[in-house]
Amino acid sequence: MAGPQDIWPAPGTPLSELLTPLPVIDEARMAANIARAQAHLDGLGRAFRPHIKTHKLPEVARAQTEAGAVGINCQKVTEAEVFAEAGFDDILITYNILGPARLARLKVLNARISHLSVTADSAEVVAGLAATFDAAHPLTVLVECDTGGKRCGVQTPEAAASLAAEIAAAEGLRFGGLMTYPAPGGAAAVEGFVTAAKALLQEAGLECPVVTVGGTPDFFAAGDIPSATEHRAGTYVYNDRAMVRAGHATLEDCAMHILVTVVSRPTPDRAVIDAGSKALTSDLLGFQDHGLIVEYPGARITGLSEEHGVVDLSGIDGAGPKVGDVLRVIPNHTCVVTNLFDRMVFHDGERVTRVLDVAARGTVW
Repeated sequence: MAGPQDIWPAPGTPLSELLTPLPVIDEARMAANIARAQAHLDGLGRAFRPHIKTHKLPEVARAQTEAGAVGINCQKVTEAEVFAEAGFDDILITYNILGPARLARLKVLNARISHLSVTADSAEVVAGLAATFDAAHPLTVLVECDTGGKRCGVQTPEAAASLAAEIAAAEGLRFGGLMTYPAPGGAAAVEGFVTAAKALLQEAGLECPVVTVGGTPDFFAAGDIPSATEHRAGTYVYNDRAMVRAGHATLEDCAMHILVTVVSRPTPDRAVIDAGSKALTSDLLGFQDHGLIVEYPGARITGLSEEHGVVDLSGIDGAGPKVGDVLRVIPNHTCVVTNLFDRMVFHDGERVTRVLDVAARGTVW
């Protein structure tokens, strides 16, 4: 009996022979995205630390570091463990890490690699870290600052300086700098916050070696934050519909497409595809539909159940797709799609080049 492993194609297989729904990655587009982003930050004299949340693949992260990235950015401890196992030695975890189970794993990880950093935005988080680490194996901690993104982060430069002092005073911790994930278009707010915080740190005798900012939407405006020393971005490596809307990329820069099959045409104005919420993210990101169908841009994926996507064809000319047709969908948010699949298929032109296990899939702790 054939097992699940038998569905994965060998290199050279035509894309037309693949089972759907399935995300496929265009090797040339991905390589171009990596090169373009690295060249931009090199031109600014800015360090680049890609976020691996988009691909969750050590092989892709290695291509990013070989292009010039200084290290990688992870979001959770278990995610970082996967990349440490793969040989990555400079990892920043941009998340508040709490609780004895996570802290114990973080301590093991810190002893395992040369350059581990984390972030904190409260005395409670710092206290947990301080109780876990010691002077023999100190941990570098950056203060997360809310510069307009309205997620995590201290709210004022004064709070940033105060928390930095707590970190610096802890025997097992080292203050590593400031981190922020700003709102799109928020460069001026970031620069004002960081400049004020650095002045307060200097008054307190604390060096601020790193100012790391993040995001793909404003990637090419990174020069508008001159105080930053490092930029983090994830989505740029594949790009998606949201990045096209933001002006970061064009449709031709989108390296991920989801292959889908039309399984029903119940009415002239409606088609049903074999990709539902388990293949296309339900993350709308402000769109009114669930992805862009490349062959029929006027069509709209208006609804998702688990295994079906309903497509409104009223906005297209002509008869539209037939039952059995395979279409390509550019997702609204590529990062979520990665975490829906065990493996990722890469291709050059119309043929498969490689199939990679999504090594960090499901690493959400």
